[in-house]
Amino acid sequence: MLDKIMIRSSLPNFKGRLSRLRKLLQEASYFSPGDENHKKLVEILNTVKVRKDAALIEYTDRFDKVKLTADKLRVSGEELKQAHSKIEPGLLKPLRQAIENVRQYQQEIFIGKDKQCSGGCGIKYTPVSRAGLCIPGASAPLPSTVIMTAVPAQVAGVEEIAVVSPPRFNGDIHPVILGLCYELGIEQVYRIGGAQAVAALAYGTETVKPVDKIVGPGNRWVQMAKKEVFAMVDIDSVAGPSEVLVIANNSANPKFVAADMLSQAEHAPGSALLFTNSEQLAKQVINELAEQVSKLSRAKETLDCLIKFGGIVVFDNLKDAVEQANQFAPEHLQIQCGDDSRGIADKIENAGAIFIGDFTPVAVGDYWAGPSHTLPTGQTARFFSPLSANDFIKSTSIIEYDKNKLERSSEDIIRLAQIEGLDAHANSVKIRTSKN
Repeated sequence: MLDKIMIRSSLPNFKGRLSRLRKLLQEASYFSPGDENHKKLVEILNTVKVRKDAALIEYTDRFDKVKLTADKLRVSGEELKQAHSKIEPGLLKPLRQAIENVRQYQQEIFIGKDKQCSGGCGIKYTPVSRAGLCIPGASAPLPSTVIMTAVPAQVAGVEEIAVVSPPRFNGDIHPVILGLCYELGIEQVYRIGGAQAVAALAYGTETVKPVDKIVGPGNRWVQMAKKEVFAMVDIDSVAGPSEVLVIANNSANPKFVAADMLSQAEHAPGSALLFTNSEQLAKQVINELAEQVSKLSRAKETLDCLIKFGGIVVFDNLKDAVEQANQFAPEHLQIQCGDDSRGIADKIENAGAIFIGDFTPVAVGDYWAGPSHTLPTGQTARFFSPLSANDFIKSTSIIEYDKNKLERSSEDIIRLAQIEGLDAHANSVKIRTSKN
């Protein structure tokens, strides 16, 4: 069954199959403008904008099968505290270390310090006042996403953080998500998900205060909702199904490669690709995929994703593989090419995160290393970046001239204003100088 995902460069329709695969992965993140899903999305956003809490209650009942009242939309402080108290010490310890790892990395890369420049200019950085974090809770609740979105915001100095997550775990938000919010000092947590949660964060309701920026992963409804409200609020990126692309040569361990592909396919939906110049490795990986997937708790969903969104592409050489990898611009790019891995990494221009070597699985980045696992997907790594503390600040230009400095430049400024026909601009300089 998995043989069908192999694409060989020797096939006459090789480029066409690659192009179709790239388009399939790109479109997995989007609704086409004007299609039925897009119309429903706009309706949800507009309904929440007008009916506020009442709409959130109605949509939570319809989509999540959970009946809420207005006073239950927000998780109480006592509920957060209780959830935290129930986290097992054996889990709390690695969670705290993961928080520390992410905090240290984000502090090291943070650029948000005011700076004086030459010529009477400078730049001032200010954190956004309020951020909204979308935390998935459907096919696989992701407590780690709380760390990967909240800690960068805190490092940036965001004063208010609001978390939204659908009540899909026994009619509530997953308790580890709630406990992590308490651990991080996040007090505003709401039992809402989907497009309706994005609308609440963007427009505000009686219970949910609007935010300045919305970040975090989610299904197509969440991501397309973020796209629709962009400009009313800022967003991190439009991120669709999770992706991994592995570049490997004949030195790679097929067991490792197969395990890495399955780790993303099990997201259901999730995309998993292997680019290699070794047909022998490709065949070994297919055998490993078949063996390993059968042992997973989510075997059927994972296998379906491999068939629909997976591919094992055999190239004539690794140069072509790298070129195509830059075209695919994957969320996670793993390089398992032995001693050549670092050199190949240097040739990658488009990727959310690069994992170098046989012993750097995506899980290291998902949970532990420090960079946020909130990454661009659907080939948007061509222009979007991983979420970081730097995404929660905005810059303001600073310009300060005294009278003498203005005098020295006044003639040139006046000339430029006059050529544009803006006399008032010119006069604002003349009136302050000897040119008046």
